[in-house]
Amino acid sequence: MQKLINKFRPKPTVSVLRLDGVIGSGGRLRGGALNDAVLAPMIERAFRKGKPKAVALIINSPGGSPAQSSLIGERIRRLAHETDTEVYAFCEDVAASGGYWLATAADHIYVDASSVIGSIGVISASFGFHELMERQGVERRVHTAGKDKSMLDPFRPERPADVKRLKVLQAVIHQNFIDQVKSRRGDKLNGDDLFSGDIWVGQQSVDVGLADGVAHLVPKMKELFGEDVKFNVQSQRRSWLQRLGIGTASDVINGIEDRALWSRYGL
Repeated sequence: MQKLINKFRPKPTVSVLRLDGVIGSGGRLRGGALNDAVLAPMIERAFRKGKPKAVALIINSPGGSPAQSSLIGERIRRLAHETDTEVYAFCEDVAASGGYWLATAADHIYVDASSVIGSIGVISASFGFHELMERQGVERRVHTAGKDKSMLDPFRPERPADVKRLKVLQAVIHQNFIDQVKSRRGDKLNGDDLFSGDIWVGQQSVDVGLADGVAHLVPKMKELFGEDVKFNVQSQRRSWLQRLGIGTASDVINGIEDRALWSRYGL
């Protein structure tokens, strides 16, 4: 009789939410970009569909937009609180910069032995073209209302005042990142220069408190919820153009930018 009851008893379910790609602005709706607008329906389903025992985040991201990282993370935390659901993060190749910010939305963070973790900092990179323009006889004409409206214009010589202003802005964002990590990891943090922008690999990230252990999704969830646990994988819906493999010119440009981010971590 008990066997019959067990046969029809609902199996524990874990919702799986894959966060794979560069974190971009709301306008980047192509496949592979992570932003709050695109992910919102998927995150909602992960927490509310089927009353899951837990939500597992599979993270593979070199970072990107600080604001979008914060918005996605806050949405995950709000739904975790509203549904009283534990969140587990499993980091793959890299969870760095904004990718690590997403990981801190989880209650528990696990890594692979070769995962790249950390890069808690802020970076701004661009090019300067003013000398090239001068050699080609190109005149740059810019008219603004507001002396700082054209700050960091790549088509004119870099101004010390612009760099100073940029560093002030970066310091604010960096402190927000630090506050997020401290609020989520608390007393688990155990290391010097955790917020210098440095990175750690696998067990190193566990040793300094940025992660809780080296583990993978399926065996860890079976350990916690039993061998019969089911996985409800939430997937991002793609447009018909994306399903056909058709991209736009902006996709090509964004792809180049994304490759630059990934390449910082040797990927």
